[in-house]
Amino acid sequence: MARSRREIGEFVDLPHRLHAGTPWVPQLRLERRLFMNRRLNPYFSHGEAEYFVARSEGRVVGRITAQIDFAYNRFHKSRSGMFGFLEFEDDPAVLEALLGAAERWLRARGCTEMLGPMDFSLNDESGVLIEGFELEPLIRQNWHPPRYRQACEAAGLEKAMDLLSWDLSIDDRAQMKPIIEKLAERCKTKHGVTVRKMTRRSLRADLDRFAEVYNSAWSENWGFVPYSKQDLDTYAIDLQLVFSPEWFMVAEKDGETIAMAITVMDANQFQRKMGGKLLPLGWWHFLRRNKTTDRLRVGFLGVKPEHQHTGVAALLYVEHFEAAARTPLKHGEAGFILETNKNMNAGLEAMNGRVVKKYRVYRRAL
Repeated sequence: MARSRREIGEFVDLPHRLHAGTPWVPQLRLERRLFMNRRLNPYFSHGEAEYFVARSEGRVVGRITAQIDFAYNRFHKSRSGMFGFLEFEDDPAVLEALLGAAERWLRARGCTEMLGPMDFSLNDESGVLIEGFELEPLIRQNWHPPRYRQACEAAGLEKAMDLLSWDLSIDDRAQMKPIIEKLAERCKTKHGVTVRKMTRRSLRADLDRFAEVYNSAWSENWGFVPYSKQDLDTYAIDLQLVFSPEWFMVAEKDGETIAMAITVMDANQFQRKMGGKLLPLGWWHFLRRNKTTDRLRVGFLGVKPEHQHTGVAALLYVEHFEAAARTPLKHGEAGFILETNKNMNAGLEAMNGRVVKKYRVYRRAL
């Protein structure tokens, strides 16, 4: 188990060594330490976890977490456990030892299945990369070499769900299928839907409205877990670091919030320059992020089910093209999208998107 400050440091440092010289983007070590802190991460208000490292001759050769999200299990009426933060050297014995440690910890707490990887939940870095190895990951995306998939499946892990990431170029409105424009216009004229942009001041209150949309629109999705107040408090702080008012959208009808889209600048563009450190010059790249970032990630775009007939999703798609015309952010990715989410995948295809990355979440019965 990794508990001490030194051991957590080794846990955080491992991917920096394993993935040096690859498309993987070094994460800020300080942020990762804070994220792992049980007192500071709101996940631990509704979950528990243990951290494990594998050693060979005193050297760290692998890492994994085992965790239980009580909110997930209450919602799904399940006894599921998860594993996450999976990294390992090219040795099948290392992966077997890591999975075995996670299994024993979860089984001892009454779990009947193990899902993962999730760091700690499906809303954070999730899945093992199975397509798109040559591409740089965007913010909150994993990167793994092909051997990770091969090793996981050789170890007997079974596919639970694939997560898709769609490439989008939104600097050319002509690429969008004409039906999107027609639906967006009808949404405004026939249904009276308007779109406003969030502000830094309104962000926390708007996240409560976001939770209403999220809990309504995603509740039937695989892997869904509702946001808690503590989750939203921390999410508001995180979003302030990548806030851009053009890209935080609220769709309203008769004063009611019926849909939302939260799209963020890709922090990985400036994090690569930071090299995982604030000093000596990492802080400079962070301060210049608004001038040097041209890539974005569409993280959430959801509509309350009772308003999906209005075409409000199309209206939010059009708003993204209009925002691109006014900002340096012109392209990026939308995801994760469940492979089973036919409506969202069809909408992204209509925006001339294409799937460029796939991540696989695995399952093992306990």
